[in-house]
Amino acid sequence: MDDFHSLNEAINAKAGRKLGPSILVSFLLLAVVFLTISFVQFLFAILVWVAILLAARELIRAYKAGGIELPESAIAIAITLLLAAAWFGRVSGLAVAIAIAIPCVLVYILFKDPKDFVRKSTAAAFAIFYLAFLGGFVLLLAHDKDGLARIFTLVVLVSCNDTFAYISGVLFGKHPLAPHISPKKTWEGLVGSVIATTIGSALVFQFALNHTWWIGAGIGLVAVVTSTCGDLIESAVKRDLAIKDMGTILPGHGGILDRIDSALFTGPAVWFALEFIKHFKL
Repeated sequence: MDDFHSLNEAINAKAGRKLGPSILVSFLLLAVVFLTISFVQFLFAILVWVAILLAARELIRAYKAGGIELPESAIAIAITLLLAAAWFGRVSGLAVAIAIAIPCVLVYILFKDPKDFVRKSTAAAFAIFYLAFLGGFVLLLAHDKDGLARIFTLVVLVSCNDTFAYISGVLFGKHPLAPHISPKKTWEGLVGSVIATTIGSALVFQFALNHTWWIGAGIGLVAVVTSTCGDLIESAVKRDLAIKDMGTILPGHGGILDRIDSALFTGPAVWFALEFIKHFKL
């Protein structure tokens, strides 16, 4: 038993988080996602809205710790309007909404307190684009007659990338991928995610979406890039603001944003790929 605890502690130390709670939380999140999207799509939309509002709260508090004060209520309203526009107006609604929301928030910041306007306006525009605009593509994927299959595809791609990058990094990781951004990410972890995500995507496209496997394999490679970049960007934000995790709401993961960072970047790529396939009947 002592040997087991020692091994578990060693794995946790190398991975930078506790493995047991992380796995349990992951399964619970997956259960909630698939229960909502399977039975009532609008409940899934509400789930995404709540998650992104919580992520925005985490990001705004992180900004505050870094000396940047943002109006949380104004950003929450902008996020709500963008997500509603994505759900009811599809991609054109999302595009128009962000063109309106960001200028309105910037003007609000200007009149509320013009001090440090460049810092605050840049941070606010980033938060709205990063969370609401990119998150809107998750709703675009869900609000479709094949919404379950599309969300399943996104979950498989992101899960394969994150899980196998984590496992490969823990078992074989020696060479840092981006030491100045995220020291625990390794090239070995990236190789593991490439192999797993490519295979997982090929299987999903072949059997769940009824497309050829090689298209799925190609999109899997794209998903590795987008998921990894999403994770690295969030790591860069945390490093810049000198914090370890965005929050503590999810045991073993940190905050909501720590959990959805990869999906935010991969959602638009998957949506575009599926729309491209549909348009050209591939």
